[in-house]
Amino acid sequence: MTQQSTEPRTTAEDAGAGSRQPAGRSWLDRYFHISDRGSTVGREVRGGVTTFMAMAYIVLLNPVILTTAKDITGATLNADQVTTATALAAAVTTLVMGFLGNVPLALAAGLSVSAVLSFQVAPQMTWGNAWAMCVIYGGVIVLLVVTGARELIMNAIPLPLKHAITMGIGLFVCLIGLVQAGFVTSMPGPGGIAGAKPIQLGTADMLTGWPVLCFAFTVLLIFLLQVRRVPGAILIGIVGGTVLAAAVHQLAGLTPKDWGGRNAPVLSGSVVSSPDFGLLGQVSFSGLGNVGGITLGVIVFTLVLAGFFDAMGTIIGIGQQAHLADRDGKMPGLNKALAIDGAGGMVGGFTGASGQTVFVESTAGVGDGARTGFASVVTGLGFALCLFFTPLAQIIPTQVAAAALVVIGSMMLANAKHINWDDPATAIPVFLTTVLMPFTYSITAGIAAGVIAHVAIKAVQGRWREPGWLMWVLAVVFLAYFSLNPIESWLGMHH
Repeated sequence: MTQQSTEPRTTAEDAGAGSRQPAGRSWLDRYFHISDRGSTVGREVRGGVTTFMAMAYIVLLNPVILTTAKDITGATLNADQVTTATALAAAVTTLVMGFLGNVPLALAAGLSVSAVLSFQVAPQMTWGNAWAMCVIYGGVIVLLVVTGARELIMNAIPLPLKHAITMGIGLFVCLIGLVQAGFVTSMPGPGGIAGAKPIQLGTADMLTGWPVLCFAFTVLLIFLLQVRRVPGAILIGIVGGTVLAAAVHQLAGLTPKDWGGRNAPVLSGSVVSSPDFGLLGQVSFSGLGNVGGITLGVIVFTLVLAGFFDAMGTIIGIGQQAHLADRDGKMPGLNKALAIDGAGGMVGGFTGASGQTVFVESTAGVGDGARTGFASVVTGLGFALCLFFTPLAQIIPTQVAAAALVVIGSMMLANAKHINWDDPATAIPVFLTTVLMPFTYSITAGIAAGVIAHVAIKAVQGRWREPGWLMWVLAVVFLAYFSLNPIESWLGMHH
C-alpha cells in the first residue's frame, strides 16, 4: 500500500507549488511551517521551554525507578549513569521528532516502561538483556508503523472515543500534578486497608508544608494570567512560582527533605556537571534464550502495550489540542510521529534509559502556543543541556512544575462539548475511557475499557459490523490485557 505524505499541512500549505510564499520568511519559518500553522518563532520557543520545564523531572525520577531494582545477577544501576542516559535519550528522540516529525511532541523515558523493566524484566535477566528487550519491543512497534498497521489502528477509533482519550488524559495529567505537588496523597488505614481512603487532601485532610502552598500559588497565578489572556501564562507562572519557592526556602529555613528530597529551589555546588555515558551501548542479546520463549513473549507483549497505546492516546490528545487533526480526528503526519515514537524504544535500549515515548507533558507547550516541531527542537536542546547543567534543572521544584499539569488538564476537558451525552451508546464508552485513565493511573486501561464497551454496545444494538474488524481485534487484545494476570497464572508464570 502506498503511503501518502504524512507531513501535517494547513490550507495555506496545500495551495500548491504554484502559490507564492510571503516574502521575507526565514528558512526556520519555511522549514517548520511556523507561519502556516498560525504560530511565531517566539511562541514556539516559549512552548518548547514550557514543555521542558514541565517534564524535566524525568531526568531525576527515572533514575529513582531504575536504580531501585536488581537484575538476575544482583547488579544495580549507577544513578549518575542513568541520569546521563535519561537526558541523552530524551534529547536525541525529541530533536528527531522536531526536525523530522515537525510536531510539538517531546519524548523521554516512559515511566510505565521503566516500571516494567525494573519489576518484571530485570529480575529475570541481566540489565544488558533488559536493554535488548527495549530494542526488540521498539522494533516491533516500528514494524507496525511501517506496515501501516499502527496508523490504521489509530484511525479506526471513532471520533467520540478520541475526544474521550483527550479528556481522560486531561484528568490523568491533572491527577499527576496534584500527586506530585502533595496536594493529593493516599491515606492507608489500619493494616494498610481497613478504613483507608484512596486519596485525601494533603496530609490528614489538610495542606501541609510550604511547598504545596507554592504549588497552589502557581496554579492560581497561571489561571489568573490566562483569564487576563497574558501570552506565555504557563511559563510566566512557573518562573513566578520558582521565584516564590526560592524565597520561601530561604526565609522559612526549609531543607531539601521539605521539597520531597528532590528539586529544592536552591543551587548548591558547581553549576556544571560532567555526564557519565557508562550505559551507552550496553545492549546484550546473549542469554535471552535461557529465559524461555513464553516469558519473552509476555515481556514483549507487555512492553508493546505500555509503549503502544499510552503513546497512541497521548499523540491523539495532543494532536487535537494543537489543531493538527482534521474534522474526523485523524492527524496528518501521524506515521512520522508514530515511527519516531516506536524508534524511541530502540534508542532507550541503546542508551540504557528505558524505552522513550511521547510524553503527556507535551500538552504544556501546546497549551502555551506550540504548533510545530521547532518547539520540540527547543525542548530537546533543553535535555541536551541537562547533560552538563543538571544542577540548574533541579532548581525548579517539582511542586511548581506540577502546577502546569493541573492547568493543562483543565484545558483538555473542553472536548466534552463535542460529546452527545444524550446517546448512551456514545456516552458510556466515553465515560469509561475518561474516568478510568486517572482512576487506574493508566492511559492504556482507559482506552481498553472504552474500546471494549464501544464494541459490546454496538453488538447488543445489532450493529456489530459498524465498529469494523480492527476495533473487534482491538477489543480481543484489550480483553487479553485485562486478563493478563489470570493467563500468567494459568501458564504457571507467576514468580
